Amino acid sequence: MFSFDLLLRWAHFMAGVIWIGHNYSSVIQRPTWSPLRAEDLSNDQSPKFQALLNREHGFFRWSSVVTWSAGMLMLWQKGWLASALLLQGSLLPLGIGVYLGTFMMANLWLVLWPNQQRVLGLIPASIEERLRCSRRSHLSSRTNTMLSIPLLFFMAAGAHGGILHA
Repeated sequence: MFSFDLLLRWAHFMAGVIWIGHNYSSVIQRPTWSPLRAEDLSNDQSPKFQALLNREHGFFRWSSVVTWSAGMLMLWQKGWLASALLLQGSLLPLGIGVYLGTFMMANLWLVLWPNQQRVLGLIPASIEERLRCSRRSHLSSRTNTMLSIPLLFFMAAGAHGGILHA
């Protein structure tokens, strides 16, 4: 059981680093949003389009699933899941982290990725729609980046004595 717990912890940690790290790296690489032009999307061989396509490899999206699943499994294995979800006692900080992480994963899969698929031309869309989706995917990504700050705080608060709940 100890080795399974260790495996879950490492899976949660490493996948979380990949997922959140991708968001931070995105902020560093593109600190401000510069709108795409129709020319950037109409030519699949344009340098800007190719840069978008090369960054979008899916690894970070699946790391969100591993991060969330390992975290939920750890809480379930310890018998803490229900109390965390109900924000009870010393598990309140972890519960808030669970809700933030769940929202972030839903945002990634239900908002960011569908818009990004249109931008990349993986789902057919007009140039105008692809340009709109570019802005939506950018804002969705930035939302997850900003939410990761309180998420990390609540995870640490929960793991180190529940400092928010006496």
